Amino acid sequence: MNKQTILFLSQADLYRAGVLNYRRAVEIAEKAIVDYSKGKILFPDKISQVFDKETQNRINCLPATLTEDKVCGVKWISVFPPNPKLNGLNNTNAVMILSSIEDGTNLAFMDGNVCSNLRTATINAVAAKYLSVPDPETIGFVGAGTQARSAFCAIKSLYPSIKTCYIASRTAATEQDFADCFAEKYPDVEFVCCNADYRKAVENSQILVSAISGQSPIIKADWIKDGTLYLHTGGWEDEYAVPLKANKIVCDQWHAVKHRSQTLSRMYQEELLRDEDVYCDLDKLITGKRPGRENGREFIYFNAVGLSYVDVALAYDAYKTCVEQGIGTQLTIHTEDNLYY
Repeated sequence: MNKQTILFLSQADLYRAGVLNYRRAVEIAEKAIVDYSKGKILFPDKISQVFDKETQNRINCLPATLTEDKVCGVKWISVFPPNPKLNGLNNTNAVMILSSIEDGTNLAFMDGNVCSNLRTATINAVAAKYLSVPDPETIGFVGAGTQARSAFCAIKSLYPSIKTCYIASRTAATEQDFADCFAEKYPDVEFVCCNADYRKAVENSQILVSAISGQSPIIKADWIKDGTLYLHTGGWEDEYAVPLKANKIVCDQWHAVKHRSQTLSRMYQEELLRDEDVYCDLDKLITGKRPGRENGREFIYFNAVGLSYVDVALAYDAYKTCVEQGIGTQLTIHTEDNLYY
């Protein structure tokens, strides 16, 4: 009898295992990015099925292989930006599968939202590590959902110097919910609700994070001050003049960005931005091949499209942690091979 099992890991399992360790996640992400630059990670293009061009409702399939760890993973994630408003659901929902590349057996089927949100936040934190002004004291968010909150935790873990957080969202309720969520955990931070005044959040922040799936520009270039680091995490929420104003444009991976539907992608497709206008990818900063921030006056624009091999690296680390702690449920996939006749 050929019995095959797989470890099922729910979101609750991952939380119980303590995977929300942002400093560790930064280390894992940096190592994965360096490994990729050295050819140690297989990273095919993602498959994206877009069901509505206006809303960008889509489902993405994103595979990657960590060759040294002998593990292949895939993230299956739906992105439905209207969900929160129309259906009361998350705008993203993800699952992940991990498999051995030594014998092809499946290792884990797990919630993908935790690692996906952790990766998004962590990549922003890695960028901030190299591109922020030293010891920033202010951070601002356009958007107050899960990605914004994760990004705050990740960046704050690297910069305890942050003392003021500006929150601008569509409603006062979501802004206040963000503030209430963190008030007790971060008593050293003043949370300022901007009452949907995006300009207030932008103008007052040394680190600015847009964490929405915008399809129309709401962030204006004349709001951006010298020395700002803008971490662009969403879609098309800033006018073209914003990246054109930047002293440096850095991407997690420009090759992937330019084929998508974000601000920089649209500019590239409309021939308003060229390859040579992009300063570098994030790996060049981590490996020291290019300098990051060089003075306190630079306005730096960072665009993350999402490196799914980092999701796989985080997921594999979470899987190993859960195995060590005996967390998860073993499910039987099949018990024999001769069921076809």
